[in-house]
Amino acid sequence: MTDLQSFELSGIARPVNVTAMLDEICEHFVEHAEVTRQEDKAVLSSSHARIELLPKPDHLEIRLACGSDEELESTRTMFAEHLYYFAGEEPFSLDWSKPAPKVQPANLQEAFVVSTAQVTPRMLRVTLSVEDVTPFVDGDIHVRLLVPPHGRAPVWPTLRADGRIDWPKGEDKLLVRIYTIRSVDAAQGQITIDFFQHPAEGVSTPGADFARDAIAGTRVAIIGPGGGSLPEAGKILFAGDESALPAIARMIEEASPGTQITAIIEVENKAEEQTIVSHADFSIEWLHRGSYAEGTKNQLAERAKAAIDRMPADSYVWFAAEKAAMRSVKAHLASRGHDRKRQYVAWYWEEGKHADE
Repeated sequence: MTDLQSFELSGIARPVNVTAMLDEICEHFVEHAEVTRQEDKAVLSSSHARIELLPKPDHLEIRLACGSDEELESTRTMFAEHLYYFAGEEPFSLDWSKPAPKVQPANLQEAFVVSTAQVTPRMLRVTLSVEDVTPFVDGDIHVRLLVPPHGRAPVWPTLRADGRIDWPKGEDKLLVRIYTIRSVDAAQGQITIDFFQHPAEGVSTPGADFARDAIAGTRVAIIGPGGGSLPEAGKILFAGDESALPAIARMIEEASPGTQITAIIEVENKAEEQTIVSHADFSIEWLHRGSYAEGTKNQLAERAKAAIDRMPADSYVWFAAEKAAMRSVKAHLASRGHDRKRQYVAWYWEEGKHADE
């Protein structure tokens, strides 16, 4: 990789509480980067970026270093959005040594629908043609899908001076959702994304509606990839529901021979099971939600926790599902003292709000 020191930026963040903000940053990124914490500095390191954080009495000094200008801009945007999210409703400001230019995000590119295909009764696959498939071939597997309003020419977002994305508003407001790249066809310059079709009437599902109504030539945009990749571990537990199935399936299929994988996947019924082929040594337990006894709750989380108890301590645990289930599994891992660097535990939807809202 290009020398990280070749492309650098510095910034000043002013949160209400510097220590609390730094704690939040380190707690969050420990599952996504190598985090080292000292009294006077914290460092977040990954294969493509290094972020140094130096706490001062009334501000947080930031130093970014990446291997390319594009990676530097993408990292700045990602980090700026996280900082404002952590700040919540509290007063917060962020200034950079060089303000972000008012251009489209460096990792945004247009895409066009090629085709759609029914994978299972409730899972629809959309194939997209992209201008540059290279960023999607290896590494991170999540992207933001941007869909313009029907019948309007798309207006794509630009960057604010602080690095955050400035989204179009009003009649140009975009549908923005995070999805997993299910597969990549480098030769054809295409990627596929799977969309779960929620069966309940009256539930707002704009992302699923886009997939259902998409026709060849439909114009969209992709920002990414970012976040999520196959864990580097010899023993892995994957657990999740339909919202996590595309990610789990892709990672199992990409696992190397000799990797030992246990997967627990919750779907509605047998018709929603998918065929997964891999060179890894893997087994899958399919849970059918439709066959649960009335009043049964947290079956996926309970099965996942039981599997965690049976696995060696150095195993990697990957879990994604409903918010309450995530919290239950996360608390269980904490009670066992499981290494935070050997887990990814996330919520992809919340009870009472469909994952696609």
